[in-house]
Amino acid sequence: MISETRRRAYLDAMQVASWLPRTELPFAAPSRAELLRPLEAEAAPELTASPGAVDVAVPAAEPAALASAPAVSQVPRPRIAMPEPKQPEPVAAAAEEQVSAPAKPIEPPPRFALQLMRAGNVLLVVELPTGESFQSRDPAYILLKDLLRAARLPDKPQQVGDGEPIRWPLLHRGSLDQGAEAARDYVQGVIAAELENMGCDCIWLIGLPALRFAGEVDAAACCRELAVEGLGRALALPGLEQLMEQPAAKVELWKALRRSMPRWHIGS
Repeated sequence: MISETRRRAYLDAMQVASWLPRTELPFAAPSRAELLRPLEAEAAPELTASPGAVDVAVPAAEPAALASAPAVSQVPRPRIAMPEPKQPEPVAAAAEEQVSAPAKPIEPPPRFALQLMRAGNVLLVVELPTGESFQSRDPAYILLKDLLRAARLPDKPQQVGDGEPIRWPLLHRGSLDQGAEAARDYVQGVIAAELENMGCDCIWLIGLPALRFAGEVDAAACCRELAVEGLGRALALPGLEQLMEQPAAKVELWKALRRSMPRWHIGS
């Protein structure tokens, strides 16, 4: 004989809600009293006793014990599996890293002023030390004239276009990108447009802003010739203020002028 717990589990699996044993079951829970009540006469079906029928006698003490039995069988509650926590998605993790990472400092736009001038068949791109156009008595302009005479070029350079310097940044407010890369593209675009109109045999890049944003080089390239993509051959020269403060730099400058002089004197 099986135990009561296992018996109820079998009956629940077979979806049997009510049942009566043919014989008294050992260790079984008492039957419910309402199941032992006689059916009404008109609803009771006529049963014909068969020769093999067996009369089952219920002990007198059993109804009283059944009355105290629980009405509903206790069935073990099913275990619910809790879902595992989701792992953070790569996109969310990357976003968290960006938020936690310190923001890169925004570099201020470069500030400079360049003057485009022409001396013979040479285009001059000159840094303006004060940010304003040259005046006839400016020491920097007098030094520039001396350099042109030493290179056997006209010492009265003519301003190119409308004569206005290239000033950067273009705007003091607004969301326009005015970083170093944008400044380089703008300066090279202006120079390329002027070269289409006038043409030249060489470009003088005078001063660090001219070297950086027109020639894409730094101060280490001074007193050397460069091949600037889209513009042609150029000569890198120190700034006029630097030459006035460091007279010894004029020696290297003179050597560079002598080496490059045949370039703007071809056919003359």
